[in-house]
Amino acid sequence: MRLSELESLTSDSNLWNDGQKAQKLLREKTNLEAALSSYEQMQDRLYDNLEMAGLYDNDEEMQQQIYVELEALKKEAERQKLEALLSGEADHNDAYLEIHAGSGGTEAQDWAEMLLRMYVRWAEKHGYKTEYEEETEGDVAGLKSVTVKIVGHNAYGWLKSESGVHRLVRISPFDSASRRHTSFASVTVYPAIDDDIKIEVNEADCRIDTYRASGAGGQHINKTDSAVRITHIPTGIVVQSQSQRSQFQNRETAWKMLKARLYDLELKKRSDAEQLRREDQGDNGWGYQIRSYVLQPYRLVKDLRTNVETSDDKAVLDGEIDLFLAAYLASQTAKSESKI
Repeated sequence: MRLSELESLTSDSNLWNDGQKAQKLLREKTNLEAALSSYEQMQDRLYDNLEMAGLYDNDEEMQQQIYVELEALKKEAERQKLEALLSGEADHNDAYLEIHAGSGGTEAQDWAEMLLRMYVRWAEKHGYKTEYEEETEGDVAGLKSVTVKIVGHNAYGWLKSESGVHRLVRISPFDSASRRHTSFASVTVYPAIDDDIKIEVNEADCRIDTYRASGAGGQHINKTDSAVRITHIPTGIVVQSQSQRSQFQNRETAWKMLKARLYDLELKKRSDAEQLRREDQGDNGWGYQIRSYVLQPYRLVKDLRTNVETSDDKAVLDGEIDLFLAAYLASQTAKSESKI
C-alpha cells in the first residue's frame, strides 16, 4: 500500500538530507491521508443515515432530512470520484492563472476583473491560497491583465479546462445610453512546476524588460520600480512578475513562470489535449470561446464545449463554477475511455 510505503520513507532519519524530496514525500503522504480520511467519513455518514432511515421509517420529517443528507453525500462522492481521475502528469500541481482583457477598452477590462473575482472566490471556497504575481490596472476601471498563482492540491487539474476566451453580454454600466455590450477576456492556466522537473531555457532566446509596477496595489500587490517582463522569442510567450519588492526576486519568479509555461506547452504537445495556442491569439473574439455569460436580455451561462448551462449567473460569478469543471473533466474521461 502506497501509504505504508510513504510512512516508512518519511520516518527515515535521512529524510531531510534532500529537503525538496522530503517536502514532496510529505505532501504526497498528507494528500493521501486526507483522501482516505474523506472516504472513511463519507462511509460513516452513509451507514449512519441508513441506520437512521430504518429507525425513523414512519417519521416523514426525519426521512426528508435523511434524503437531503444523502443527496449531499452523493454529490460529494461524485466530486471525489472525479478528483480521483486527476491523474495527469501535472494535475496535482499548483496553477498559474492569467487573465487578459480583450478589445473593448473599459468594458473588457471590467470583465477581466469580474473573472478574477470569480476565480478567487472559487479558490476560497475550496481552501486554496491565491498569490498575486502581476496585475496591470485598466485605464478607467478593471484590469488589463493579471496573473495569480492558485496554491493547493489538484489546483491545475481542476482549472486547466478554463483556458480559452470567455464572453460576456450585458448592459454596460459604462455606457450612458445603457446599451448592450459584448466583451471578451482570455484565460490561460498552466501548472506550477517544482525543481524535480527540469526545463532548459536559452537566455539568448529571451528578452528581459524591467518596468514600474502599475497594479491596483493595496490588497493585491506592493507597488515597486522593479517589475520584470520576460518574452520568450521562439514561442511568443510573455510572463511578468511585480509581486516582490526586489528586481532579483521578480526576475526569479518570472523565470519560474516562463519554465512553467514552456512545460505546459510540452504537455499539450504530448497529449494533444487541445490545439496549441500562440501567446498572441489576435483578437479575443468568437473563434476561441469556451463559455458565454449572458446577463441581458436573459440570464444564461453556458459552456460551449459540454453544453452545460445555468441561469444562476450570480452564483457563477461568485465562484460557483464546479458544474462546468466537473462536466468538462467527465467528458474528457469519457472520451479517453472510448478510445481504449
